[in-house]
Amino acid sequence: MTSSPRVPATEITGIYGTLLKAVSRKLFGQVPEGAGVMWHYPAVLKDSMSFGRKVDSWNRLDPNLASFAAMAAASSIGCSFCLDLHYFMSHDRGLDEAKAREVPRWRQSTVFTPVERRVMEYAEAMSRTPPAVTDELSAALLAELGAPALVELTARIGMMNMTARGNVALGIRSQEFAASCGLPPLADATTDGLATA
Repeated sequence: MTSSPRVPATEITGIYGTLLKAVSRKLFGQVPEGAGVMWHYPAVLKDSMSFGRKVDSWNRLDPNLASFAAMAAASSIGCSFCLDLHYFMSHDRGLDEAKAREVPRWRQSTVFTPVERRVMEYAEAMSRTPPAVTDELSAALLAELGAPALVELTARIGMMNMTARGNVALGIRSQEFAASCGLPPLADATTDGLATA
């Protein structure tokens, strides 16, 4: 991590804290500094994690599309922690790692299908302020994915916006989880949300 979060991490304590640290070490080999930041108000961390698990259980959208959408949203917002975590999860879940590495530079990349490009375009459009989703883009995705998958896609991007914007505001940055599984990114988010290669 190149700089400290804006809210210093606090010690993670108690029974739930012990469990959180054990699970984090098992999954990532370390406890994310962001968990210590959020531990200042454990209920927020617990509820966010609970909702995140529920989001992970949704199944109307192809898992690769879901991952690409979340990463595109995180990249456009500039959340290096979110990108790093999704690179790691792509590896851990057996998703398309080669494509996951290309998400922050998807417009220049040649590896994505037309529907994958539309999903990432939708994620970026939703992540703008104000949102810039067009009727044409929504109609194309509705025709390609169906209504349940488009609703899920929209909700997943909304969740990533909440998470990514909170992480950026608190100064929570990448801890290089992806490097531990041999998946260093080809491109990363900058603080202004633009991808660099």
